[in-house]
Amino acid sequence: MGMRCGPSMAAAFLALFAGGLPVRAAAAPDQQAPSWSEVKCARYTEAWNSALIQFGRQDLSRDFLERHAAFLASGCRAGRDVCPRSQAELDLANAMSIAAMNAGAASSFLPFACRR
Repeated sequence: MGMRCGPSMAAAFLALFAGGLPVRAAAAPDQQAPSWSEVKCARYTEAWNSALIQFGRQDLSRDFLERHAAFLASGCRAGRDVCPRSQAELDLANAMSIAAMNAGAASSFLPFACRR
């Protein structure tokens, strides 16, 4: 069964997403620094990978994981197409949403939405 997100886990994701990890080495003078969208996506990707370790994948559907992988592969620019259906998926989506919003990413950045 998946792990629930308590205050300490949410704090760990927040620290990770808010800049606890370097995104990449400083840009050389002839290279452009990464955009805020690129920084958010890199941080979100790291937080997602850590969340999968903490929560586990066993209660996550293939559809949920594949749609989320497509979001990451798009540079976090794909539409909101990841629908959490199980309790484990909802717990993970909630943890990622809280971490992202607390780090200054707008809710529109997140891939989670369920269409009827």
